[in-house]
Amino acid sequence: MRWMKYLAAGALALAGGVTAAQQVPADAPSLLPQPAAKPAAIVPVAPSVDGQHVLTKQDVDAWLDGFLPYALARGDVAGAVVVIVKDGQVLTQRGFGYADVATRKPVDPATTLFRPGSVSKLYTWTAVMQQVEAGKLNLDTDVNQYLDFKIPPYEGKPITLRNIMTHTAGFEEAGRDLIGKSDNIPTLEAALKRWTPHRVYAPGSTPAYSNYATALAGYIVQRVSGMLFDDYIERNIFQRLGMKYASFRQPLPAALQPHMAKGYQLGSGEAKPFEIVSVAPAGSSSISGADMAKFMIAHLNNGGPLLKPETAKLMHAPANEPLPGLNHMMLGFYEERINGISAIAHGGDTRWFHSDLTLFPGKNVGIYISLNSMGKDGVVSPIRNTLFKQFADRYFPAPKAAPKELASAKAHAAQVAGTYASSRAPVENWAAMMGFLSQMKVGTDKDGKLSVPAFKTIGGAPRKWVEVAPYIWQSTEDGDQFAARIENGRVTRVFYGPVAPIMVWDPVPWYKNTTWLKPLAIAALAILVLTALAWPVGAINRKRYGAKLELAGRDLMLHRVVPACAWGVLVLLGSWVAVITIASDYVTSVGLIWFNQIAGLLLFFGFVGIAGWNVHHVFKNRRGWFGRLWSVLLLTATIVMLWVALAFHLISFGANW
Repeated sequence: MRWMKYLAAGALALAGGVTAAQQVPADAPSLLPQPAAKPAAIVPVAPSVDGQHVLTKQDVDAWLDGFLPYALARGDVAGAVVVIVKDGQVLTQRGFGYADVATRKPVDPATTLFRPGSVSKLYTWTAVMQQVEAGKLNLDTDVNQYLDFKIPPYEGKPITLRNIMTHTAGFEEAGRDLIGKSDNIPTLEAALKRWTPHRVYAPGSTPAYSNYATALAGYIVQRVSGMLFDDYIERNIFQRLGMKYASFRQPLPAALQPHMAKGYQLGSGEAKPFEIVSVAPAGSSSISGADMAKFMIAHLNNGGPLLKPETAKLMHAPANEPLPGLNHMMLGFYEERINGISAIAHGGDTRWFHSDLTLFPGKNVGIYISLNSMGKDGVVSPIRNTLFKQFADRYFPAPKAAPKELASAKAHAAQVAGTYASSRAPVENWAAMMGFLSQMKVGTDKDGKLSVPAFKTIGGAPRKWVEVAPYIWQSTEDGDQFAARIENGRVTRVFYGPVAPIMVWDPVPWYKNTTWLKPLAIAALAILVLTALAWPVGAINRKRYGAKLELAGRDLMLHRVVPACAWGVLVLLGSWVAVITIASDYVTSVGLIWFNQIAGLLLFFGFVGIAGWNVHHVFKNRRGWFGRLWSVLLLTATIVMLWVALAFHLISFGANW
């Protein structure tokens, strides 16, 4: 079932891509010389003797040459672009690998377009701040004031642009038609009005990253400016900065199409179609590395020609603190602290393109990377993370003393142990079923120390966590943090430092906790499989040995109906798996979603009734011990399956998600 978890995660994020491990065919063409070792490892570049490096073009180019070609080759990534800016100038801009593997077209950092995914949101947030600066928007006003349709309140509370820009609007995750390849692209207005995701958190209370909310902000800019969103961005950002190789338009303008890099799952695989993002302000841009440099320089220059200095400073300042001591959320940017330095950043992923932008305002330095393949074992994530951390360690080093552990470490680890669910998830629609596969376990290791299997080292090993402050742990490998919020002696929320500004994890209610529910569900599924198989196996054996089925009346009816229901449930579950695989194509999946919901209502409830009738009949007729035992097990299995279906909304009405 692991591949389903990854596939579901891909469908739900603008950062789409499936991250399940994939093997490269033996006859696949090599992008670069391939080392013999199997793991997709990252090779660090050794510092100079005194551990100090000056950030110059010569030094950074040498570092990049030792880092990226090997990383791309080992990870089976087709190509990448890296741009570093310093003191208002481009320090270096580099292309690595291929924009098109089939034609061996190299990446040109000046003209090759990559899809930066959610890094595109920074243009949207900049546009919002321009309209705030112009007096047309207020960050703390009910957004319904700017809309021509209504966003319903949550517990009487509306949402504001400040909520939206800090990802605390409280929407559940929305993935419908998020990324596809259809040429039938809805307008921004149509994409937003066709369905409003449920509000599941009080505004301002919970970081829960939302593409829908970002698109809503883009639509507000469109309405108050009187310009279509794409036109607004071109005129007020791209043209102001002289960005000629940048566009939000889908499909790309004809003049830019020859410059678009191909996207890949694996660099050795087939090129993928140009991706369409239905909620464009959340991530539809295409841009070259050189043009991204212009945008970084503008923000490092207190807004440059885009914003007044006071507006840029407001945008770059902390606007939400998920937990004291962890990274802040700014207005659109999120904080990344390393080596005592506060950076502001944003990452982004489509299915095939994967990017990160990080600015060090105190150093007047910025770095951007974009890759055009997921690569083996989701290697693009460690490539990006390692690039950022090695860059900071190389050019902005700080003494790193071994963290000292508190005496309370074991007791607090035991207190935090439990099962948690991400705030960035579907909650009240059929896609909530994906939560059955994605709950996070927190526990303790053999020494009683904190264990969080979901967050591993770059090499895939378990991290070692040291409690450095009450309920705040630090990874000994890379300094990342894990923390818990305690209220009245109970854990109410946990945080993983790098993503704390945009998503958190809350304790799972007992009735949805897969710690006990998943083993029961697996056992129930096994009972249904055996019950279903008993029907054809019995028929085959009777035919083989010439035996006759000595059943009549209700016995015969139950003999047929019970396994038929078991087969029905199994087919229905298989159909839900099919929905997950095609859910990104709403037109294709909508009919199947409705069918599954109606069939599920009849099957899950109906099978419990039939299984109960079967138990009554078996005990009434004084069947043998095995028959009675199996009838009880079957009834229990149907109740468990109904429980799972209700808890995770397999029984619901509505195809939106």
